[in-house]
Amino acid sequence: MRGRLFIIAGCSGVGKGTILKLFLEKNPDVKLSISATTRQPRTGETDGVSYFFVTEEEFEQEIKNNDFLEWARFSGNYYGTRKSFVEKTLAKGIDLILEIEVQGAKQVKDKMNEAVSIFIMPPSIEVLEQRLRGRHTEDEETIKRRLNEAAREIEAGKSFDHKIINDNIDEALKQLQEIYDTGK
Repeated sequence: MRGRLFIIAGCSGVGKGTILKLFLEKNPDVKLSISATTRQPRTGETDGVSYFFVTEEEFEQEIKNNDFLEWARFSGNYYGTRKSFVEKTLAKGIDLILEIEVQGAKQVKDKMNEAVSIFIMPPSIEVLEQRLRGRHTEDEETIKRRLNEAAREIEAGKSFDHKIINDNIDEALKQLQEIYDTGK
């Protein structure tokens, strides 16, 4: 039996990573897709586990070969989801989650309509701003840019199959589990 493909997207600071970590702990048979990137590995990251680390030339060749379901360039680096990785995983009967940004989600959904798209939303822009500021990892300019981007992403998120408002992590996790269990 073929695996199912789930797309999860949401604004920076909305809690996608936390929700996914908890979900994957409860569902160990589900795999998180591994993206290819041209950025340098960070401490503790492993090639083929954290990302597939490639050179810019290799990535651009894969773009020319149409090897990606989706790809984008952020902060001077390429990121993308390889078709072959997704197809091989699904063919083994393994359910797969892509944690990607909104534009990439649209690219995947256009190519694989059976994918179930889920958008994680903040309770409000004000709460999202509090979360971003609470991280103490970004300067004022970055926070403003992320909030402007969040407004655009929330608008695009309206086209997703499901929307989960993350104002309570347990409730958001419960909703994600229900979507997964029904598979649509």
